[in-house]
Amino acid sequence: MYSGGQGVYLSNVTRELAALGHEVHVIVGPPWPDTAPDVIVHRVKTFSVYRLLETGRPWFYGRDPLEFFQPLNFYELATSRMGMFSVMFAFSFRAYQTLRELAARLRFDLVHDVQVLGYGTLLIRALNPEGPSLPVVANIHHPLAIDRRNSVLQARTVREKVRRIAFYPFWMQELVARRLDRIITGSLNSAASVGKAFRLPPEKIAAIHDGVDAETHRPLEGVEKEPGSLLYVGNSEDRNKGARYLLEALHLLKGRTDFHLTLVDRPRQALELAPRLAEEFGLEDRVTFSGRVSREELVRLYNCSQLVVSPSLYEGFGLPAAEAMACGAPVVATTAGAFPEVIEDGVTGLLVPPADSAALAEAIARLMKDAALRRRMGEAGRARIEEHFTWRQTALKTAALYEEVLGLPAAGRPEPQSSAGGSTGVVTSARPIQKAT
Repeated sequence: MYSGGQGVYLSNVTRELAALGHEVHVIVGPPWPDTAPDVIVHRVKTFSVYRLLETGRPWFYGRDPLEFFQPLNFYELATSRMGMFSVMFAFSFRAYQTLRELAARLRFDLVHDVQVLGYGTLLIRALNPEGPSLPVVANIHHPLAIDRRNSVLQARTVREKVRRIAFYPFWMQELVARRLDRIITGSLNSAASVGKAFRLPPEKIAAIHDGVDAETHRPLEGVEKEPGSLLYVGNSEDRNKGARYLLEALHLLKGRTDFHLTLVDRPRQALELAPRLAEEFGLEDRVTFSGRVSREELVRLYNCSQLVVSPSLYEGFGLPAAEAMACGAPVVATTAGAFPEVIEDGVTGLLVPPADSAALAEAIARLMKDAALRRRMGEAGRARIEEHFTWRQTALKTAALYEEVLGLPAAGRPEPQSSAGGSTGVVTSARPIQKAT
């Protein structure tokens, strides 16, 4: 659960595909996502400085030092040390090398690239001894250009702006995406953004909403709401997630209402932005940094919080907000990205303009003082998730897209919606795709 949204997606979709009767292999780098027992996992290493620092281990701990001087490994280590996010580029070649070894004894029907889109993915597509190419579909939850833009806008100095610009890869994902068989996005809004950013025709993009594990994320009996409790779940260092605007909103609310915010994120000592802003705004005694928690504890936090706040500047889907709804918690979020597709404004939560701290403060204050409204929104949110956003629905539509790409009969398969309006992985199916009985 700590492998990021891509890892959560990979874990749940592969579990459901395996349950539908497909043989599923996963090629994945750290941090390792949780996977179902019948999903076959092939792990590859990373040499990113970000991952090495996150583990807290000495540089060469448990490894042959000579490995660091192999060309691809040295490239990833050196470029990440310079502040570049080269993990996708490096992983794509390692995934290709692993898949090439597997293909010597297994026949793969299709490869599903979970938002890597590195140049190695093009080599994967060419890896097919029985035909001209191996079909490849790929997720793009949203274009990285959006992350770059929001990071640059929040940078305080010219040096920081340059560093944020250099962090994200230029052009690679766009060049690779144009050469793949189909692109999957987690929402209609994301489909439109990807099509515009990467200049892809609508027919090449399928919008298949992400899901929620509604059996795990559910209302808990006997768990009382804690007065004044607010919850934020996400990577507060990612400027795209809008933690700055949440803390600014709470600064505006300091004299108006009682509240206490819990941030579920990495440990406080690993964070820079949120602790600094909490200190600047005099919120130290009103903010708790929980660090990483277990899945059971996260579900409890969703249940005991009066409301959950997702102030993102863009979301391709918005998993924390959807998980909160599944737990019966009302949500305050923004109108950015896919939130309006997931959250029904005024029914399951309140939506405000992104980067608007004053509007965010007003929405929080409104819900904090209206218990009946919070209860109605929580109940409506749970019903909406159960009806529209489950991982089984996501997997069924994804398998239908596989069949379409492979040219299999369309009878009875659910159709993806039209797109007109840390952990990476490649998912493959290793036997003829067929409907589960």
